[in-house]
Amino acid sequence: MLAYICRRLLLMIPTLFGILLVNFIIIQAAPGGPVEQMIAKIRGTAVDATARFAGGGADTNAFSDVTSHGMESKYQGSRGLDPEFIKQLEKMYGFDKPAPERFWIMIKNYLTFDFGESYFRDTKVIQLIKEKLPVSISLGLWSTLLIYMISIPLGIRKAVEDGQAFDLWTSAVVVIGYAIPSFLFAILLVVLFAGGSFLNLFPLRGIVSEGWETFTLWHKVTDYVWHMAMPILALVISGFASLTLLTKNAFLEEIGKQYVLTARSKGLSARRVLYGHVFRNAMLVVVAGLPAAFMHVFFTGSLLIEVIFSLDGMGLLSFEAAMGRDYPIVFATLYIFTLVGLATHLMADITYTLVDPRIDFEKR
Repeated sequence: MLAYICRRLLLMIPTLFGILLVNFIIIQAAPGGPVEQMIAKIRGTAVDATARFAGGGADTNAFSDVTSHGMESKYQGSRGLDPEFIKQLEKMYGFDKPAPERFWIMIKNYLTFDFGESYFRDTKVIQLIKEKLPVSISLGLWSTLLIYMISIPLGIRKAVEDGQAFDLWTSAVVVIGYAIPSFLFAILLVVLFAGGSFLNLFPLRGIVSEGWETFTLWHKVTDYVWHMAMPILALVISGFASLTLLTKNAFLEEIGKQYVLTARSKGLSARRVLYGHVFRNAMLVVVAGLPAAFMHVFFTGSLLIEVIFSLDGMGLLSFEAAMGRDYPIVFATLYIFTLVGLATHLMADITYTLVDPRIDFEKR
């Protein structure tokens, strides 16, 4: 198993390189780079991310491909600006170098986790990531753990009592949870419990209170739970439904197989058959979805939750960076998410062997 882990770790290097290369090529071809963003800010025609989705845009008079000196420019909105000033902007953002050289410099820096400085925030990217990462880890880790802790026992019992009263009424709960998007449930929680129109029981900003460092240990824990209760509940309510059904179907499929009938005919108890034979086979399907579930909550699923509950995490940071063409943040967050994703897949493979020792990745 150790040799397999080493091979997987080595395989992460070309995988990570390929993902960064493909995204680098795509981003270079995308219009509205950082130089154009700065030109738009100088002219006062820049728009924020919300304006983009609302159909807003820069002033059409700013979109011109000709400078005041009659020289053609590759940047939209550069009319009336000194070409030397444009060159200074290119040098400031590193666009005075060819794309292959920029990519190579980025790769060398990323090997030491040197992500450079944000184009528009005047802060080192690594510092921004350190500030935002605790929020995303809190949302992703606790939500995923709760989803699995609820879904697996619930799915197993639903499979054992398939068609009975417990299975029927819990199915109604699961369907409702599956039908409600996490962001809609989050809004409902805000309205009901965060000072919306009814009660004001939970805070609506941050993961801890001001002065948290001075609290006692117990006060720190309770304050943290108090702040994270509603965001995590919003993610769990929509996330546990699909995993519960997946667990139930996996166990039902295994329960109907011949080896289960054979084990029962030998006089083994139902509990022994379920957890001694069925469990390790059925759980393989459930474990296979762990990396995708964690990454969904860690990034995609947490973006709207971060916005609704005013949690300044990695999802919101990367979204704003992509909209603002802040490339150092874009590539740094991509690098972090890719590393987390690859590491989670490796952990899933290791979990396979813990669930079912018959799986031997070394032979494969």
